[in-house]
Amino acid sequence: MQVLQVLVSGIAQGCIYGLIALGFVLIYKATEAVSFAQGDLMMLGAFVGLAALTVLGFPFWITVPAVIAAMGLFGLAIERVVIRPILGQPTFSIVMLTIGVGYVARGAITMIPGIGTDTHTLPVPYKDAVVPVGGVVLAVEQLVVIAVTAVLCLVLYLMFSRSKVGIAMQAASQNQLAAYYMGIPVKKLNGVVWALAAMVAAVAGLLLAPITFVHANMGFIGLKAFPAAVVGGFGSLPGAIVGGLIIGVVESLAGFYLPEGFKDVAAYAVVLLMLMIKPNGLFGENLRKKV
Repeated sequence: MQVLQVLVSGIAQGCIYGLIALGFVLIYKATEAVSFAQGDLMMLGAFVGLAALTVLGFPFWITVPAVIAAMGLFGLAIERVVIRPILGQPTFSIVMLTIGVGYVARGAITMIPGIGTDTHTLPVPYKDAVVPVGGVVLAVEQLVVIAVTAVLCLVLYLMFSRSKVGIAMQAASQNQLAAYYMGIPVKKLNGVVWALAAMVAAVAGLLLAPITFVHANMGFIGLKAFPAAVVGGFGSLPGAIVGGLIIGVVESLAGFYLPEGFKDVAAYAVVLLMLMIKPNGLFGENLRKKV
């Protein structure tokens, strides 16, 4: 029974990793650059949700869509103001810029008096609720994480496979120049991708906050989501979720069975093993280039 509880906890944590990794993959497929601001966007989403619930007094069912929409606009603004002017520059420049965006976001939150330096509880309706299943007591927070992640994956699948925007995004991710010549508005799609990545990060923040509290450094969890993207295959959206689940379960099992300290390095041990066995990740594609 303890093992089952550990597995559920690992799956829930892996879903959070997977959602953040989705942001990594979305932006990478659109710009061929890695955005290291995803963890901090998740942190911003959690703080916006905290402000909406406690300061503005919004009910929870209004707070969730409002936070997702606000973070979508914020992601669009980042792409338009910060990222778009340097498109065409070396990828390293974009990567460093995303790191800077993350530091600015974290510093801006920290400078808010009485809020940025403290740890807060997100008052969600299901806080501390449990569900007994047989001889196992499962936390509702973890079950909500798993259920919302499954629904979000279904929504993203339908969007990418059925909608014109999703199909255009797939085309642009494969070859931006060819997509541009075919009449696809690549620049606008890049903005949509950044908005979508910020919205997914906001969902991850709202799901993680009831479990680990809201604080300025919660965005560092993105350092665990990056291995999830590598394990799943950096160009694969399903791989991001699968990689997150693998990292989460391995981390939980390592914390349960192995001595203290192994849990913190388990994710990177999995990455090293994956890079030795399958460098492109579980769902990664083998790319060849003629020279």
